[in-house]
Amino acid sequence: GAGKTAVAAAALLATALNGYQGAIMAPTELLAEQHARSISIMLEPFGIHTVLLTGSLKQRERTMGRAAIESGEAMVAIGTHALIQEDVSFKRLGLVIIDEQHRFGVEQRDTLRQKGYHPHMLVMTATPIPRTLSLTLYGDLDVSVIDQLPPGRQKIITRWRTGARRTEANTVIAHQVAEGHQAFIICPLIEESETLAVKAATVEFERLSREVFPNLRLGLLHGAMKSAEKDAAMRRFRDGELDILVATSVIEVGIDVSNATVMVIEDADRFGLSQLHQFRGRVGRGKDQAFCYVLSADASIQAQERLNVFQSTDDGFRLSEEDLRLRGPGDFIGVRQSGMPELRMADLSDTQLIELSRSLATKIWESDPYLRKPEHAALRERMRLFWQQFMPH
Repeated sequence: GAGKTAVAAAALLATALNGYQGAIMAPTELLAEQHARSISIMLEPFGIHTVLLTGSLKQRERTMGRAAIESGEAMVAIGTHALIQEDVSFKRLGLVIIDEQHRFGVEQRDTLRQKGYHPHMLVMTATPIPRTLSLTLYGDLDVSVIDQLPPGRQKIITRWRTGARRTEANTVIAHQVAEGHQAFIICPLIEESETLAVKAATVEFERLSREVFPNLRLGLLHGAMKSAEKDAAMRRFRDGELDILVATSVIEVGIDVSNATVMVIEDADRFGLSQLHQFRGRVGRGKDQAFCYVLSADASIQAQERLNVFQSTDDGFRLSEEDLRLRGPGDFIGVRQSGMPELRMADLSDTQLIELSRSLATKIWESDPYLRKPEHAALRERMRLFWQQFMPH
């Protein structure tokens, strides 16, 4: 809720005014539709035609959309994975924007990039994943941070509760709904599991409707529902026809309901810091005070450490650094998104040393990009051996 969409629209405008096409890829149809609505309104006054491309469009609509992209009539294409299908080709793609980039694999991002000739790339996310952070440290990405919220926003109050204190969350929900607000309750599973002792959305929805909030309007949303059912549930919540939405991680990205002020995450120890931060970002998008409750029955020592960090900060980069420390930076020239790299190197939390190394590397690059100077002979040989083993992404 800090203004990433406005940044995307500004970049697309600059691209279109220079005669190039721009594309935004979003992880869900709901988010793609939301972008298409808001961005087309922003760009329409400049005469820029925008098309939406998703999997659930009728064949005729998809054909027309593809034709508009191929002919260059549509300067902006907004869509889901449908954008990276083989039958989609751009006339002159100059900018690729990946929204909520941690939801896409490396190859998926690369496929969209290859639909143009070295297009500019903008990746946007509320929480940089470890691989992104380590790429930044190695100088492959430039970073802009939006560290201010729009005027009138309040800091979200985050509380971690276990045991009997968990009921505090239900009390806050009842109070907030009485004041005309709405709430999310997140569960890790759709159905109950015989092997995992964690909350399931379908069972929790029935229990809450029957025992805890019998007089409130509850809705259910999970990934196994049909696309039309998911959209209907989300629209009912957005339009204020539901007080509480019980859901799985399907709501992690792109849900913009400014009236929602409470986020309750059941069995929060089952989620990573990045996911928890995304969930929290679904509330507090209006001027009213918002609350986020992370609940856990029995968390491991590492999970307790994660939840403590999450409770103490709402800084996405700080959370990503903790994620980096706990999970490892991933294979930074490969396709793994986390885990320890095969290449051994200095402690990635030593940012001063990393900044110094990066500035020295930049100076060498500027003065001797092909490492032809005699004093760089050993470095050139090391680089040659290094790149023989990897293919860059």
